[in-house]
Amino acid sequence: MTKNSTKTFFILNLMAILGSAGISQAQEKSADGIENRNLVKWNVGALILKNFSFQYERAINKKISVAAGIRFAPKSGAPFKSKLEDLIDDPETWESIKDFKTGNFAFTPEVRFYLGKQVFQGFYIAPFARYATYSAEVPFGYDTDNGRETIPMSGDVTALTAGLLFGAQWKLSKQIHLDWWILGPNYGTSSGNISGKKSLNDDEQRELLDALEDLDDLPLVKTKYTVDGNGAKVDFDGPWAGVRAGLSVGFRF
Repeated sequence: MTKNSTKTFFILNLMAILGSAGISQAQEKSADGIENRNLVKWNVGALILKNFSFQYERAINKKISVAAGIRFAPKSGAPFKSKLEDLIDDPETWESIKDFKTGNFAFTPEVRFYLGKQVFQGFYIAPFARYATYSAEVPFGYDTDNGRETIPMSGDVTALTAGLLFGAQWKLSKQIHLDWWILGPNYGTSSGNISGKKSLNDDEQRELLDALEDLDDLPLVKTKYTVDGNGAKVDFDGPWAGVRAGLSVGFRF
């Protein structure tokens, strides 16, 4: 399955969930006494890292809900670039970081168990899974007899993880809620590759290969790289870890 078709699959599934929820009217009230079973939320905290993050949550009973979230970020430079420049002393490292660009997409389903008296309020724990893709563009530097050279490289990483989110949600008014994702560690696997095209003579190929061999020092990551007269490619796979956190404003209906 291609990356685009996978994204489409997840988005269509989320739309199906939203569509089925739309059958319930705004003032829906069933035998369990729950009114307005649906919440749509915007994680405003994600904007700090140039991400757009949204979530839909639906109550199943008085203490359990299900949710699905989408996060995406258009490809752009690293956040806090000006602060990073002040912290990095090595000019070569900064040359790579200042031109680094990245973007991402993630789909996250979860089940929430509220610890209080009712759904949508109080502390909760939420097992979740996450499918995520990350894209990157970076100039990779290497030394030659004629000085420092770079090759523009780009590629993607796909990660599948599972984790447990600890959070709390408050009802600010009849329809407005505040959801705090306190901590959501997750762990899983990842795979991907980066590649770049550039005409290279024999000496440049050897120097670039030597520089790529430094990637073997990355902990727990398996790398495989090839270099020829037209450029280079690096394949890698290994574990993936992350942490979810955020602050969302929700509308209940």
